[in-house]
Amino acid sequence: MLLSEIIIERIKKEGPISFRDFMEMALYYPELGYYNSIQDKIGSNGDFYTSPYISADFGAMIGRQIEEMWEILEKKPFTIVEYGAGTGLLCHDILDYLKNNPPLYDSLIYCIIEKSVSMREIEKKHLHEKVSWHNSIQDIPEINGCILSNELVDNFAVHQVIMEEQLQEVFVDYKEDFIEILKPAKKELTQYFETLNVQLPKGFRTEINLEAVSWIKEVSQSLHKGYVITIDYGSVSAELYHNHRSCGTLLCYHKHHKNDNPYQFIGQQDITSHTNFSAILHWGTQNGLDYCGIVDQAQFLLTLGIKEYQNIALIKNKDNLQLAAHEALMNYRLLFDMGTKFKVLIQQKGVPEYPLSGLRFLNSSRTVFS
Repeated sequence: MLLSEIIIERIKKEGPISFRDFMEMALYYPELGYYNSIQDKIGSNGDFYTSPYISADFGAMIGRQIEEMWEILEKKPFTIVEYGAGTGLLCHDILDYLKNNPPLYDSLIYCIIEKSVSMREIEKKHLHEKVSWHNSIQDIPEINGCILSNELVDNFAVHQVIMEEQLQEVFVDYKEDFIEILKPAKKELTQYFETLNVQLPKGFRTEINLEAVSWIKEVSQSLHKGYVITIDYGSVSAELYHNHRSCGTLLCYHKHHKNDNPYQFIGQQDITSHTNFSAILHWGTQNGLDYCGIVDQAQFLLTLGIKEYQNIALIKNKDNLQLAAHEALMNYRLLFDMGTKFKVLIQQKGVPEYPLSGLRFLNSSRTVFS
């Protein structure tokens, strides 16, 4: 059966399902969901690009930041936990950079948490050392190091809500086609906004990512000592719930084209929503994580020295004009396109306060999270 047919059968049997359950099935249903299917997802033959696919320099700069974190943690054995490693390119590039530091590399443990069977098989094809795979962070013993995610939270299944006289949740029904109906939002959805001190105007439609709340709680509790780096596109509450976002942030990606219709290409297109970094900060703090800072991806990469790092490579290849032109294009996409849309949030636990190099452009005020 097609995945759309399976979803329709569930609706006929159970009645309308929440948009969150629809999105979960569309993305993660065994073998047929987008992330569990065998189709290409990333790159020219897929549906979108990620920063590691743009340039290996992205992973090198994260490796440089991790190297500094290792020094702050007194150069003791270090564990990197990466959630949702995609094709494994970021892991590969981080390890490739850290090989230049034998004392760190020799005692390094790299764990990947990947629930997609098909993506795990892709990762294993070119990650042959230092890496182990896990179903849950709870399977990993005491973590001293860094928990890393890149474009993870935006793919968690979200609840969609609309503010009317009271908050309503979007459910999905089927009457010759998929249709949306509204039901009063359950308490945990209304409490989400109350906790973040958010008041939506009437008619405002948006998303609530409860899975992100559960995720940062689990991450906070699993980290013994070290850092959490969360890289994603999104913003803080003040931006996400501004009037110009009154239709929400949900987007779909299919063959490098964006659309806002999740009810087409079911199982064949990515479905995403913007990450609420205010929520990640709040529930991280509630569970023992301290705020280090948040910056644009471009600021993060520039302060870590990506320009100088790239100039060295250009000097080595100065006679290859085609390569130089390609690198210039990739640099533009990494810093000026994706670089302004993506944020890097760093939190810490059990670590003395120390200014991280990747956060030197930081606005030190925590009020940015209001």
